[in-house]
Amino acid sequence: MKKILVVFAALSLASCSNDDYANLNIDPKTPSEVPGSFLFTGGVKSLFDQMGSTSVNNNIFRLVAQHWTECQYVTETNYNIRSRSIPDTYWNNLYTNVLYDLKKAKEYVNADPSLVAGQKSNQEAMISVIEVLAWQQLVDTFGNIPYSQALQGTANTTPAYDDAFTIYKDLLQKITVAYNNFDTANKGFETDFVYGNNISKWKKLAASIKFRLAMRLADVDPALSKTEAEDAVNKGLISSNVDNFVLSYENSTANANPLYSDLVLSGRQDFVPSDTFVDYLNGLDDPRRTVFLDNNKTPYVGGVYGDFNNYSAYTHIGVVFFTPTLKGDLLDYSEISFLLAEAKERGYNVPLTASAYYTQAITANMEYWGLASADIATYLARPDVVYSTAAGTWKEKIGKQFWIAMYNRGIDAWNVWRMYDAPALKLPVSTQTPVPKRFTYPVREVNLNGANQAQASSAIGGDEQQTRLFWDKF
Repeated sequence: MKKILVVFAALSLASCSNDDYANLNIDPKTPSEVPGSFLFTGGVKSLFDQMGSTSVNNNIFRLVAQHWTECQYVTETNYNIRSRSIPDTYWNNLYTNVLYDLKKAKEYVNADPSLVAGQKSNQEAMISVIEVLAWQQLVDTFGNIPYSQALQGTANTTPAYDDAFTIYKDLLQKITVAYNNFDTANKGFETDFVYGNNISKWKKLAASIKFRLAMRLADVDPALSKTEAEDAVNKGLISSNVDNFVLSYENSTANANPLYSDLVLSGRQDFVPSDTFVDYLNGLDDPRRTVFLDNNKTPYVGGVYGDFNNYSAYTHIGVVFFTPTLKGDLLDYSEISFLLAEAKERGYNVPLTASAYYTQAITANMEYWGLASADIATYLARPDVVYSTAAGTWKEKIGKQFWIAMYNRGIDAWNVWRMYDAPALKLPVSTQTPVPKRFTYPVREVNLNGANQAQASSAIGGDEQQTRLFWDKF
């Protein structure tokens, strides 16, 4: 990965003009303007960091999805979210560290006279793609949110909330525009540390994001979902793990995967895999246990979800998740393949069978984690895994395997559970509190943007954790 922090060489003062001396009054460490490339890089990395973190102060999705559970502190696994101000931090991180930086990046790109038309078009499209990703994360977490009036700073400190479905339709338009504006004859940002200026891969990512957005709408507006999903498929989706939207972190504390800070540098032993997750893997004799889980306890045994757990008494998280170079992953071939299986079941015009896509999805996930071909084949041959013989409806079959594959992608595992109502999750032992359907709005919004927050709460049916999102119809 190209270095994210760029060190500027000092210029010689040997032959200074009057202008040179005047420039000594300018602080180079706090420039009045930052290049668009810096802001783009910062926004992208902030998004990966936020979604990959497992800090209980800003990202508890691995816990909400019941892949992990807690040991000493069980507030989060009992879904006491509002009092912990978790929505506030998550909201602020995405709006401020991601979306605002991307907004400013686009402004600087637009104003840069040195960019040729094709490169400027690519840079704007790349920014738009990341913006759409971040907006979708916010909508999928809260529902209605500030959107059309957001990110205006002091010009509007009390932005109105937009309808979530309306936002989704606008995101579909924005991602389509971004796809169409990509110019494969030109480069984008020199600091593209994800795809290395391979614009064809950016186009695949844009089409795949469009496909994901469209599939979320399947139970809300089936006709729109079908039209947009089929258009995305025709544009060309992520078609192998080589196309995955991943970030290669570095073997350094400054640019390490955020899990390294959360699990290693913190010196804490706060998490173990949950019995919900481990029991499902054990029931399928899933070979991913050798990656997802440590072998400190055999047979594998998960911590009791939502209860106090003795760290040494249960199976630990797999060792790969303690390494600084673990890749961040925001969208991949496995996810797209599962969504294609769903699309086929819904009668959308996609070329393969649901069974083929389902098998492709599981295979892609296992190959991503480096499993041997023989182990993959053995797993795929199990009657309780084979699509035609596995138990349940198509939603239950896809949902279970999709949820397993989203290990290390907590919000997407939670999304799967809400989309398919599968697999069955447990109630936390301590409180029996139901699994959240959404996060409640930040307390800061209640205090500082109360009228708009109240209107949004009423529009979605109440600012409660059990209020379903607009796309979570059943």
